[in-house]
Amino acid sequence: MSEYAQPQVLVSTKWVEEHKGDANVRIVEVDVDTKAYEEGHVPGAIAWSWQTQLCDTVQRDILPKAGFERLLGSSGIENGTTVVLYGDNNNWFAAWAFWQLKIYGHGDVRLMNGGRKKWIEEERELTRDAPRAAPKTYRAKDPDLSIRSFLPEVRKAVAGRAVELVDVRSPQEFTGEILAPPGLPETCQRGGHIPGAKSITWSKACNEDGTFKSRDELARLYREAGITGSKPVIAYCRIGERSSHSWFVLKYLLGFKDVRNYDGSWTEWGNLVGAPVEKP
Repeated sequence: MSEYAQPQVLVSTKWVEEHKGDANVRIVEVDVDTKAYEEGHVPGAIAWSWQTQLCDTVQRDILPKAGFERLLGSSGIENGTTVVLYGDNNNWFAAWAFWQLKIYGHGDVRLMNGGRKKWIEEERELTRDAPRAAPKTYRAKDPDLSIRSFLPEVRKAVAGRAVELVDVRSPQEFTGEILAPPGLPETCQRGGHIPGAKSITWSKACNEDGTFKSRDELARLYREAGITGSKPVIAYCRIGERSSHSWFVLKYLLGFKDVRNYDGSWTEWGNLVGAPVEKP
């Protein structure tokens, strides 16, 4: 993994196996299927629910600063703790949690390369025991908005052709054939994509075992679609979780300097009155 721009943000399943008991390491599972953790997880890992713990449950937003501090403190995490994230669907929501930890300035955050899929395929130990974390005091930094895009910024950038847009949804969502992946409720009024966006499905960044492709393969994937980093890059999907996965690839594995996740994504843009929409 040393080939990547910032290889320290990835750890192997072997590394997790060897360090899962370290006092300064906290392993956290974040799944699309919030029941997967109960079926068996990495020994010592705790679980965060993207539906209730990693979002503001009153208004649509990520956790506010105070809520973030409470979550990490109650999870036994201090500012100097190494946080290792993993999950199902090749680390969809693990990447989303990674993005939020970086918004609030946590220093040492890593993804387990291959996620839950690779751990299970390698027949590594699973447990149903949920550890109890001793509460800690956590102090978050003010939000780093250099890695997050909001609607006004996206609209301005699109109008001025001042950004490279990456739509990481499925080809069927990009064309407007479907509004959301099967079985997922968050949807929109109109299908299609933001004008000028390039379709680079998030999963193309992964190998069959869930690990990330090589840096050369990833660079070629984006270069051939016209994403070079010569302008600021904004990634989006439907609700922001798949695009955080692609944001991670672009920023940490490829080393693009200015990459943001537009987490309002298509459920915001596709519901706007008068917003421009492209279809093939």
